[in-house]
Amino acid sequence: MSAHHSSSHADVQKVVLAYSGGLDTSAIIPWLREHYQCEVIAFVADVGQGEEELAGIEEKALKTGASACYVVDLKDKFVNELISPAMQAGAIYEEQYLLGTALARPVIAEAQVQVALEVGADAVCHGCTGKGNDQVRFESTFAALAPHLKVIAPWREWDMRSRQDLLNYLAERDIKTSASATKIYSRDANLWHISHEGGELEDPWQAPSEQVWTLSKSPQDAPDQSELVELSFENGQLIKLNGQSVSQTEALIVLNQIGAEHGVGRIDIVENRLVGMKSRGCYETPGGAIWYTALRGLEELVHDRPCQRLRHQLGQQLADLLYDGQWFTPVRHALLAAVATLAEKLTGTVRVSLYKGNITVVGRKSEFSLYSEAFATFEEDEVYHQKDAEGFIRLFSLSSRIRALKQGGLQ
Repeated sequence: MSAHHSSSHADVQKVVLAYSGGLDTSAIIPWLREHYQCEVIAFVADVGQGEEELAGIEEKALKTGASACYVVDLKDKFVNELISPAMQAGAIYEEQYLLGTALARPVIAEAQVQVALEVGADAVCHGCTGKGNDQVRFESTFAALAPHLKVIAPWREWDMRSRQDLLNYLAERDIKTSASATKIYSRDANLWHISHEGGELEDPWQAPSEQVWTLSKSPQDAPDQSELVELSFENGQLIKLNGQSVSQTEALIVLNQIGAEHGVGRIDIVENRLVGMKSRGCYETPGGAIWYTALRGLEELVHDRPCQRLRHQLGQQLADLLYDGQWFTPVRHALLAAVATLAEKLTGTVRVSLYKGNITVVGRKSEFSLYSEAFATFEEDEVYHQKDAEGFIRLFSLSSRIRALKQGGLQ
């Protein structure tokens, strides 16, 4: 061990670990204590991953060797500060992925830094692997908010490689775990979605078996009767479901239940990771898919073509920024300012029909609607004189006319 390395170990007295209670972070607690001889404080972010994952987690952390465990409820912050603006922008990565994992990371990492500062820690630690996007998301946040904190990433330091290695490590130390060597899938759940990787999904030719999906019904098993849902928005924020005022968090919980019942929001994609490799994932975002589709339907009514195009460009930029973990940057502030400006017109109500995996917009209304029956049909009106079209077409096709005169048209 180099002198440089040992001195950096000595600098770490107290570390705050982003802790999930899973196999990886359970092994990280004793590993940190052994390798850094430091105090370990577990930090758990409640982003709506569910009561099962959170049950008994504090006791588990303490039994594994943590000196304390902080569980922080971040659900409303997650919905209002990340999900809502992402939906106002229509942020979607590579045309399909509603960014379920990426959206939660800024909220989790920021709260982790806050805990670290409160307890006077000199390091933060995460359990992300060295191959994925999440290490970039966590560490970019640490860099932006508390660059003085040392970052420890055990997966880039230790020589353990498999689940079995981690199970052996815990067994040697008499630390009990409910994890088994046979876990097939890697999953990440929160209020917005659940992701699935691993198992048969590692072969892109292999269809996901029904055991991959855990949140939603298969479209085949969904009801034979469609269901209508009305979503009302104000400045791009979801304010009512079926005419009832709700918080955005409550709305999402209900939309998830309804959407899951009808098998909507399932995707199976091969995506480009930030680090340059491709990965295959199956994602379930039932409520999010309804929310996204409804805002698209409203946008068609209230935005002219340049505004629609701009919203899609901003949505794509925001999706890339979120995916790449660049939330705490000046670019995000500028993007969200533009998004909020366009969202001022996203006020109105959209009716969607849910049926066997499909979400169809079947009605929309808004005080800012640009659609007018009188203008679009052949009624006499004042805004459009048909003879005006002649000069417009002549100028619009002028380059074609000049080219033909120069080169000759059809001979």
